[in-house]
Amino acid sequence: MRIRMLLVALSLMIVTMSGLAAAQQAPPAAPKTIHFEGTLENVKYVYGVAPAVARVRPGDTIDATTLDAFGNAIQKPGDTLALVKGDNPLTGPFFIEGAEPGDTLVVHIQDVQLTSRQGIGATVPLFGALNATSYTAMLHPPLPERVWFYPLDPVSNTATFQALDSKFTTKIPLHPFLGCIGVAPAGGEARSSIVPAEFGGNMDAPEASAGNTLYLPVNVSGALLYMGDGHAAMGDGEIAGTAIEVPLRVKLQVEVRKGKSITWPRFENDREIMTTGIYRPLDDAVRIAFTELVAWIRADYGLSDQDAYELLSKAAKVRLAEMVDPNYVIVASIEKKYLPAKKSTAP
Repeated sequence: MRIRMLLVALSLMIVTMSGLAAAQQAPPAAPKTIHFEGTLENVKYVYGVAPAVARVRPGDTIDATTLDAFGNAIQKPGDTLALVKGDNPLTGPFFIEGAEPGDTLVVHIQDVQLTSRQGIGATVPLFGALNATSYTAMLHPPLPERVWFYPLDPVSNTATFQALDSKFTTKIPLHPFLGCIGVAPAGGEARSSIVPAEFGGNMDAPEASAGNTLYLPVNVSGALLYMGDGHAAMGDGEIAGTAIEVPLRVKLQVEVRKGKSITWPRFENDREIMTTGIYRPLDDAVRIAFTELVAWIRADYGLSDQDAYELLSKAAKVRLAEMVDPNYVIVASIEKKYLPAKKSTAP
């Protein structure tokens, strides 16, 4: 009897070990595409901890639609901003499996497509770089609300500006991008969808476009990725407060860099590396962006801080992404052709 029991136990052990070996040898699940449609019924208006609309594994692709900054409420002449339910409705959040605080979320922006043949621009009372605002109160009345409609032509890849006070028109090249993309903030905060900050958010950075990779700090389990506020085109600074606002369909592939932490959002493509500074006043935003760029060059390309500082003074570029939101956004960049060979993996 004892021998029989030993034989049974040995058989069970062999079966268990075989199962474990098979599990260890099983190939990882193939990447999937997760489809999600953003609607007025499911969008959010803050970045924060909220129930996820979908769970996404590293390597998967998110194929999602977004509403425009007005929730697609402005459709025809005569429509006013009183129809808008909230600023910058966000699609998401998407829970990224394996992402934990201290990691970096990597977002490969594969495709950004317009889903409308019309874009919207507007001036909004108490908002804009050249307007009296709650930050910069003036004695004169705020500029009034006005709305511009932009026909979009994918064949010529242009939007048409039509002046409201004359017959002047001109063509503007299309450059679709996500005005809003970010993750849940740290410390249990919930931040308005109009705010850009360390978690990304309403950066209004044209760098959030197809072909670029975005790096975001992970602050909560699952990262919780949000996106929205599609733009067909935008001038540097977004000075009147809006771009050509459009709904979008976007494809984003996500990865997680374990144990690699960053403080501020970063962008990268085959040609250049780019850092953000998101703060007020504008000079502090510039300092943040360039300090981050020096740190990136030191960590990944091996130059000393002072050598990187000197090189950037001669070869860097800086873009004022926007100066109308609660924080201003600066993007500093340098082309990779000016850097030594990379010595480690970004970010």
